[in-house]
Amino acid sequence: MSSARFESSGRKWQTHSTAGSKTMYLATADAKQIAHCQLNLPRAIDPNVGSYPVKHHYPSPIVSWIEDLSSFSDVSFSDNAEYVDDQSRPSVGQSSASNNLHDMQISVRLTDEFMELAKENTSNNLETCGILGASFSDGTYYVTMLIIPKQDATAHSCQAFNEEEIHAILSEQSLYPAGWIHTHPSQTCFLSSIDLHTQYSYQVMFPEAVAIVAAPTDPTRSYGIFRLTDPGGMDVLRECSESGFHTHRETTDGGPIYETCSKVHFKPNLRFEIVDLRSGA
Repeated sequence: MSSARFESSGRKWQTHSTAGSKTMYLATADAKQIAHCQLNLPRAIDPNVGSYPVKHHYPSPIVSWIEDLSSFSDVSFSDNAEYVDDQSRPSVGQSSASNNLHDMQISVRLTDEFMELAKENTSNNLETCGILGASFSDGTYYVTMLIIPKQDATAHSCQAFNEEEIHAILSEQSLYPAGWIHTHPSQTCFLSSIDLHTQYSYQVMFPEAVAIVAAPTDPTRSYGIFRLTDPGGMDVLRECSESGFHTHRETTDGGPIYETCSKVHFKPNLRFEIVDLRSGA
């Protein structure tokens, strides 16, 4: 997965509503074009279903999930197992700098919906990646968007391209680049050396940024939420100029390079959108 930089580029977002539908116009200054999509709003919500889809048909499928608070319990992420490899190890605790970060809330449905979108790749032993967008309110970040970029993948890596599409969406929605999510279809739940560099590119811009790893074949845990330790892991990655899979030196204090995020909480009543750019024109 490549790194991404997010900058405002003066784009504008306009809406026009009619009965039963909403037309949205995204004016993209850089591309000098206007993308148009039609959003069909549901007339009613099935009381027996905790969420319903709302699809934007162009330029790419977008699914919005509205979650029913009664459908889920309030769940916080906790980590009871560690995966240790030969280059780094996740810590269950938090570094002192991490304790000063704001809390982050994520929908309980987000990882499941991501795994459904990644299902074909996963069955073919290919990684899938996505980018998280978050809003900020009352001292807490809320992940309200999952973007699946156009990408190339192997069994052990995932490379996003056309990243200007990601930048435009986050900019237009005034969202922070809150991190990323990717699969390990046949590996355990950990951050590889390439993952560490990707996480650094997010975390150096946005200290709260997280890396979510979904590992369906890991017998101990199916997912993990990680950050680089600060200053330990951040210093190691800042000084590393290598690419590809490689080992990293130990941190100056002897601690782990990355850690499990204890200040990230799964919540049942968060609205979020999924923007899948892979099938866009």
